[in-house]
Amino acid sequence: MGPHPAVAAIRLAVRRVLHDILNDQTRTNAVGASATHPVVLAACSGGADSMALASALAFEARKLGVRAGGVTIDHGLQAGSAARAVDVVHRLRGLGLDPVEARGVTVGRQGGPEAAAREARYAALEACATSLGAVAVMLGHTRDDQAETVLLGLARGSGTRSLAGMPAIFGPGGRYRRPFLLLDRDTTRKACLVQGIDVWEDPHNADPAYTRARVRHEALPVLEKSLGRGVVASLARTAQLFRDDAEALDQWATTAARDVIADDEPDGRPGGALDTAKLYTLPPAVRRRVLRMTAVEAGSPSGSLFARHVEEMDRLVTGWRGQGPINLPGGVEARRRNGKLVIQRAIASE
Repeated sequence: MGPHPAVAAIRLAVRRVLHDILNDQTRTNAVGASATHPVVLAACSGGADSMALASALAFEARKLGVRAGGVTIDHGLQAGSAARAVDVVHRLRGLGLDPVEARGVTVGRQGGPEAAAREARYAALEACATSLGAVAVMLGHTRDDQAETVLLGLARGSGTRSLAGMPAIFGPGGRYRRPFLLLDRDTTRKACLVQGIDVWEDPHNADPAYTRARVRHEALPVLEKSLGRGVVASLARTAQLFRDDAEALDQWATTAARDVIADDEPDGRPGGALDTAKLYTLPPAVRRRVLRMTAVEAGSPSGSLFARHVEEMDRLVTGWRGQGPINLPGGVEARRRNGKLVIQRAIASE
C-alpha cells in the first residue's frame, strides 16, 4: 500500500524540483568536489506548509544523494519566538535534516511590517545558504498563497508583474524554489496530519492588522462563497498567464532600454539619461518597464517603487507640461531636461 495521497503529492512535487536542481548542477558544473551530495535547505517556520516541505525533502533527498538541511528564522516579533525557533530546529533534526540552523533577525520598519519582515527573512536565508554551501533553498508557499498574492496585486494596482504572483524559481542562480505552488494548503495540512507531524499556527496569519491575513480570512472566503471554490485555482492559473506575458515584456523592455539611452550620460551617479522622443514611441507597457528598470538601477528599492511612481515618470514623457522633478523611493529623482529624462540619485546641491 502506497503513502496517503497528500503525502504522495508533496513528495512528488519536491522530487521534481530536486531533479531540476541536480540537472542544473550537472549542466553548470557548479558543485565542486562535493557534487555527489549537494546541500538543499528547507526554509521552515514550523507551520503545516513548511513542515510538509521539510518532511518531503528529507524523504526524497535520501534517494537522490542530496544532503537535506533546514533553516528557521526567528523574527523576534512575538514572545517566546527564540524558544520556538529552537523547537523547530529540534523537529527538523527529528525528520532527519542535517545541517539545521536557526537565525535571528532584526525587523525594521521600512515599507511596513510585512515587507520589512520579508526583507529581513530573505537576507538571513541568503546568509545561511552561503554559510552552509547550499545550492538551493526550498520555500513552502502553496497555491493558496499564490491566489492571495494575486489579490493583493489587484488591490494595489501594481501592474502585470505583481499580478504574476510568486515565481517558482527566483534569486541568484535560481537559488530559491517553490515546489508547492500547484498544491493547495489543505494538501500540506493533511500530509502533516497523516504523518503525525506537529505544526505551529503563526498568530500573525490570523491577525487582521496584516493585509495578507485579511485577504486570507475575509476576502477569499467571500469570493469563494459568491463564485465557488474554484476561485483559488483560477487566480493561481491567472498568475501563470500573467507571468508568461510579463517575462516576454521584460525581455522586450531590456532590449528597448539600450536603444533609448541618450547620447549625453549623466554624471557618475547610478542611473541614466533617456531620450524622451524614443521613449514616447514605445508601447506604454514597455516604456513603463524601461522607466522602472532605470529607477531601480539608480537605487530606488524595487519593493517600494509602486505603479503610481512609474506613472508619474511616464507623464514626464507623454504629458510634459514643464513639471518639476519627481522624488522616488530611495532618494532617487526623475527630471526632464533638454529632451532627456534623467533618473538618478538626488544630491543636496541640486
